[in-house]
Amino acid sequence: MQQFVVPQFIDVEDKIIGPITVRQFLILLAGAGVSFVAYKLSDLTLFVFEFAVISLIFFTFAFIKINGKPIHYLFLNLIQTSRRARLRVWKKKVFHKAELHKLSKEKKAELPVVVIAKNKVKASRLAELSLIVDTGGIYQGEALPLAKGGKEQLL
Repeated sequence: MQQFVVPQFIDVEDKIIGPITVRQFLILLAGAGVSFVAYKLSDLTLFVFEFAVISLIFFTFAFIKINGKPIHYLFLNLIQTSRRARLRVWKKKVFHKAELHKLSKEKKAELPVVVIAKNKVKASRLAELSLIVDTGGIYQGEALPLAKGGKEQLL
């Protein structure tokens, strides 16, 4: 049987100059480019202020990590979350394929909204259900009273 080397530490980035990774180097290089454009387009006093702001922004993106991930992931997640709907509702309506093809675009928009009330579980029943889940099904629970079919029901 052949033995294979399993890669470890695959989340560690390669370092190119001392402790600076490729990603950090490219971000700092982009910051230097933006600073150069700011130097060419403004006078010295304005450039000093712009350089401070640009350096702060690019050093933040290059070196700050939150929860072990670079900070630009945080900003990407914020943008994705703000563009997403706050409430998602599942409207389940079963159609056969033949019926679905017959519906026109106007009728699809006019489909009724079905609201289904949830059955609330009592606290004692909830404790029993959690015990069943915790025991992996070994504990079967107490039998419910006889149903219309005449058999005792579990759960």
